[in-house]
Amino acid sequence: MVTASTLNLLGIAATSSQGAITRQELQMRPVYRTGQLLETIPGLTVTSHSGEGKANQYLLRGFNLDHGTDLATFVDGMPVNMRSHAHGQGYTDLNFLIPELAGGVDFTKGPYYAAEGDFAAVGADHLKFVDSIAPQISVSAGTLGDQRVFAAGSHELGPNDRILAAAEYAHLDGPWDHPDNTRKENLALRYSHGSASEGFALTGLYYRGLWNATTDQPLRAVSAGLIGRYGTLDPSDGGQSERFSLSGSAAHQSGPSTFRTNGYAVRQQLTLWNDFTHFLNDPVNGDQQAQNDRRTYAGGTGSVAYALQIGGITTVTTAGVQGRFDHIYVDLRRTRARTDLSVVRADQVDEGSVGAYVENTIYWTPWFRSILGAREDHFDVADRNLSGGLTGHEQASLFQPKASLVLGPFFRTEVYLSGGTGFHSNEGRAGVAEADAGTTLVRPPLLVEAEGYEAGVRTTLIPHLQLAATLFQTDFASELTYNADAGATEAGRPSRRVGVELTAQYRPFPWLELNTNLASTHARYRDRDPVGRFIPDAPSFVGGAGFLIDNLGPWFGALAWRDLGSHPLLEDGSVRSPGYQEINANVGYKLSPRLRIRLDVFNLTDSTDNAADYLYADRINASEPADGVTDTHSHPLELRSARITLNATF
Repeated sequence: MVTASTLNLLGIAATSSQGAITRQELQMRPVYRTGQLLETIPGLTVTSHSGEGKANQYLLRGFNLDHGTDLATFVDGMPVNMRSHAHGQGYTDLNFLIPELAGGVDFTKGPYYAAEGDFAAVGADHLKFVDSIAPQISVSAGTLGDQRVFAAGSHELGPNDRILAAAEYAHLDGPWDHPDNTRKENLALRYSHGSASEGFALTGLYYRGLWNATTDQPLRAVSAGLIGRYGTLDPSDGGQSERFSLSGSAAHQSGPSTFRTNGYAVRQQLTLWNDFTHFLNDPVNGDQQAQNDRRTYAGGTGSVAYALQIGGITTVTTAGVQGRFDHIYVDLRRTRARTDLSVVRADQVDEGSVGAYVENTIYWTPWFRSILGAREDHFDVADRNLSGGLTGHEQASLFQPKASLVLGPFFRTEVYLSGGTGFHSNEGRAGVAEADAGTTLVRPPLLVEAEGYEAGVRTTLIPHLQLAATLFQTDFASELTYNADAGATEAGRPSRRVGVELTAQYRPFPWLELNTNLASTHARYRDRDPVGRFIPDAPSFVGGAGFLIDNLGPWFGALAWRDLGSHPLLEDGSVRSPGYQEINANVGYKLSPRLRIRLDVFNLTDSTDNAADYLYADRINASEPADGVTDTHSHPLELRSARITLNATF
């Protein structure tokens, strides 16, 4: 039986945009890169403008979330977003995740959930791990120089105890004239006892990645024949990364109370070599930069939920506390062909946070419930600029009220009204960073408030059909934008998004599901700066549709269409990107109960659209003006490719 893309959450969800993705959905979708597992979340687009080892680009609700800002991502309870990161606030790299171990995704949108803190104002997703997996091995090969080997299995140690081990090696060149030569190694070991509601689990992960990168390139270089469509002006761009983690979680029920806790410790390092502006700043050596990030971070959460019956009214109160500490070394260096020339800046950052929340749900009647929540977060950041000799220390706290009202179900239909505030944290090193001229940048607020409102409806009135519609508004006190020259994320202007989302899943037959999601957003800055009110890279439309087929005899398959709409590249809206459309598909056949073969085809129509477009000034060579040429820089979609996979279970 095919399971719907999002589970039926009538009587459970706080909003019409909240959902839960099943493991079956994750395993069946055609996925070119690991981060695209999150495209199962309605309205979320995951793309790339550089090498495959780098964190992906995320777009949701009219936000270009860059590499993860304002989309809080968790894997097995571990926060993936990186604070005060070398390449951007909220940097979210999912390359350490082995797709076959993903047990589903729970997601929320908007700042209405008391348990969601930093980076969750636009959305949050929680990827779960499976506790057991059939012993198996998979091998795959593709037309773009991609090969992959995966092996995994679990063993029952007793009636309630399991141990799981998995390993992955993958290589990918891509269509680029200078191949990505991405090499990725992943190892996972997990011990679990009991169940998710009564038990515990311990998980250890290791990841290592090496890659070259073709970043977004100036269109005039392609037009002049200096490079091809898949070429690069600096073939020495690339990166390397390594990650170790240990995480644990536990849950226990005692009468009307449910206790949950988790903890984690992560050691991670990353180096990115990027050359976006070529000879604009350094006409001799070029403008390549190395961004180095080494960090250890640890933390955990604890919560208790208590259910109480008062007369004919049921109430559930949840209280929790969350803490995290990051010890970070980050620097920016001028390089040439990955060889260091000089250190621009180097910082030692210690960043800690603690958040406490309480949420109360009252079931006043069988058709009306209220959800009231409050959250308080406190951040403490100490920064020592190792290159400039400056130091800084800052603390900030933010109180966030949240509320939802739910009417229904009437005729298997619920209506939702929600409002609340959330936030994202800003760069901890912004206040003591030295510009090239020797001046000190002014520190923006450490915590930036977001305010959201939402109204929606969810229905299963028509048999086999789930429908949801949502109207939303999200205001930010300041946008986060990435400054490639400074090598850091900077706080920008206040903004507002107003939009509508429509999602549907229809199962006309037990072996077939059809799904679609459409989102339209009006995004503008809220101040009156004469430069213009359009928000660069904010898409006005995101659409998706597809189908899943399983248990049609030995056959199974899927198709996914994604449309990222037009979006401005300048604040005055005078230059726009047309966006892109892409169709990915797969078809599989069960050769026997233990052996299956699958063919994935990516960019089925061989679209020549661009995955990403940006507008900025660069200088290709000495013949161009010293202050550069403003041009559109693009990263094309990968051309049509195929990948065949053979999987055997034992």
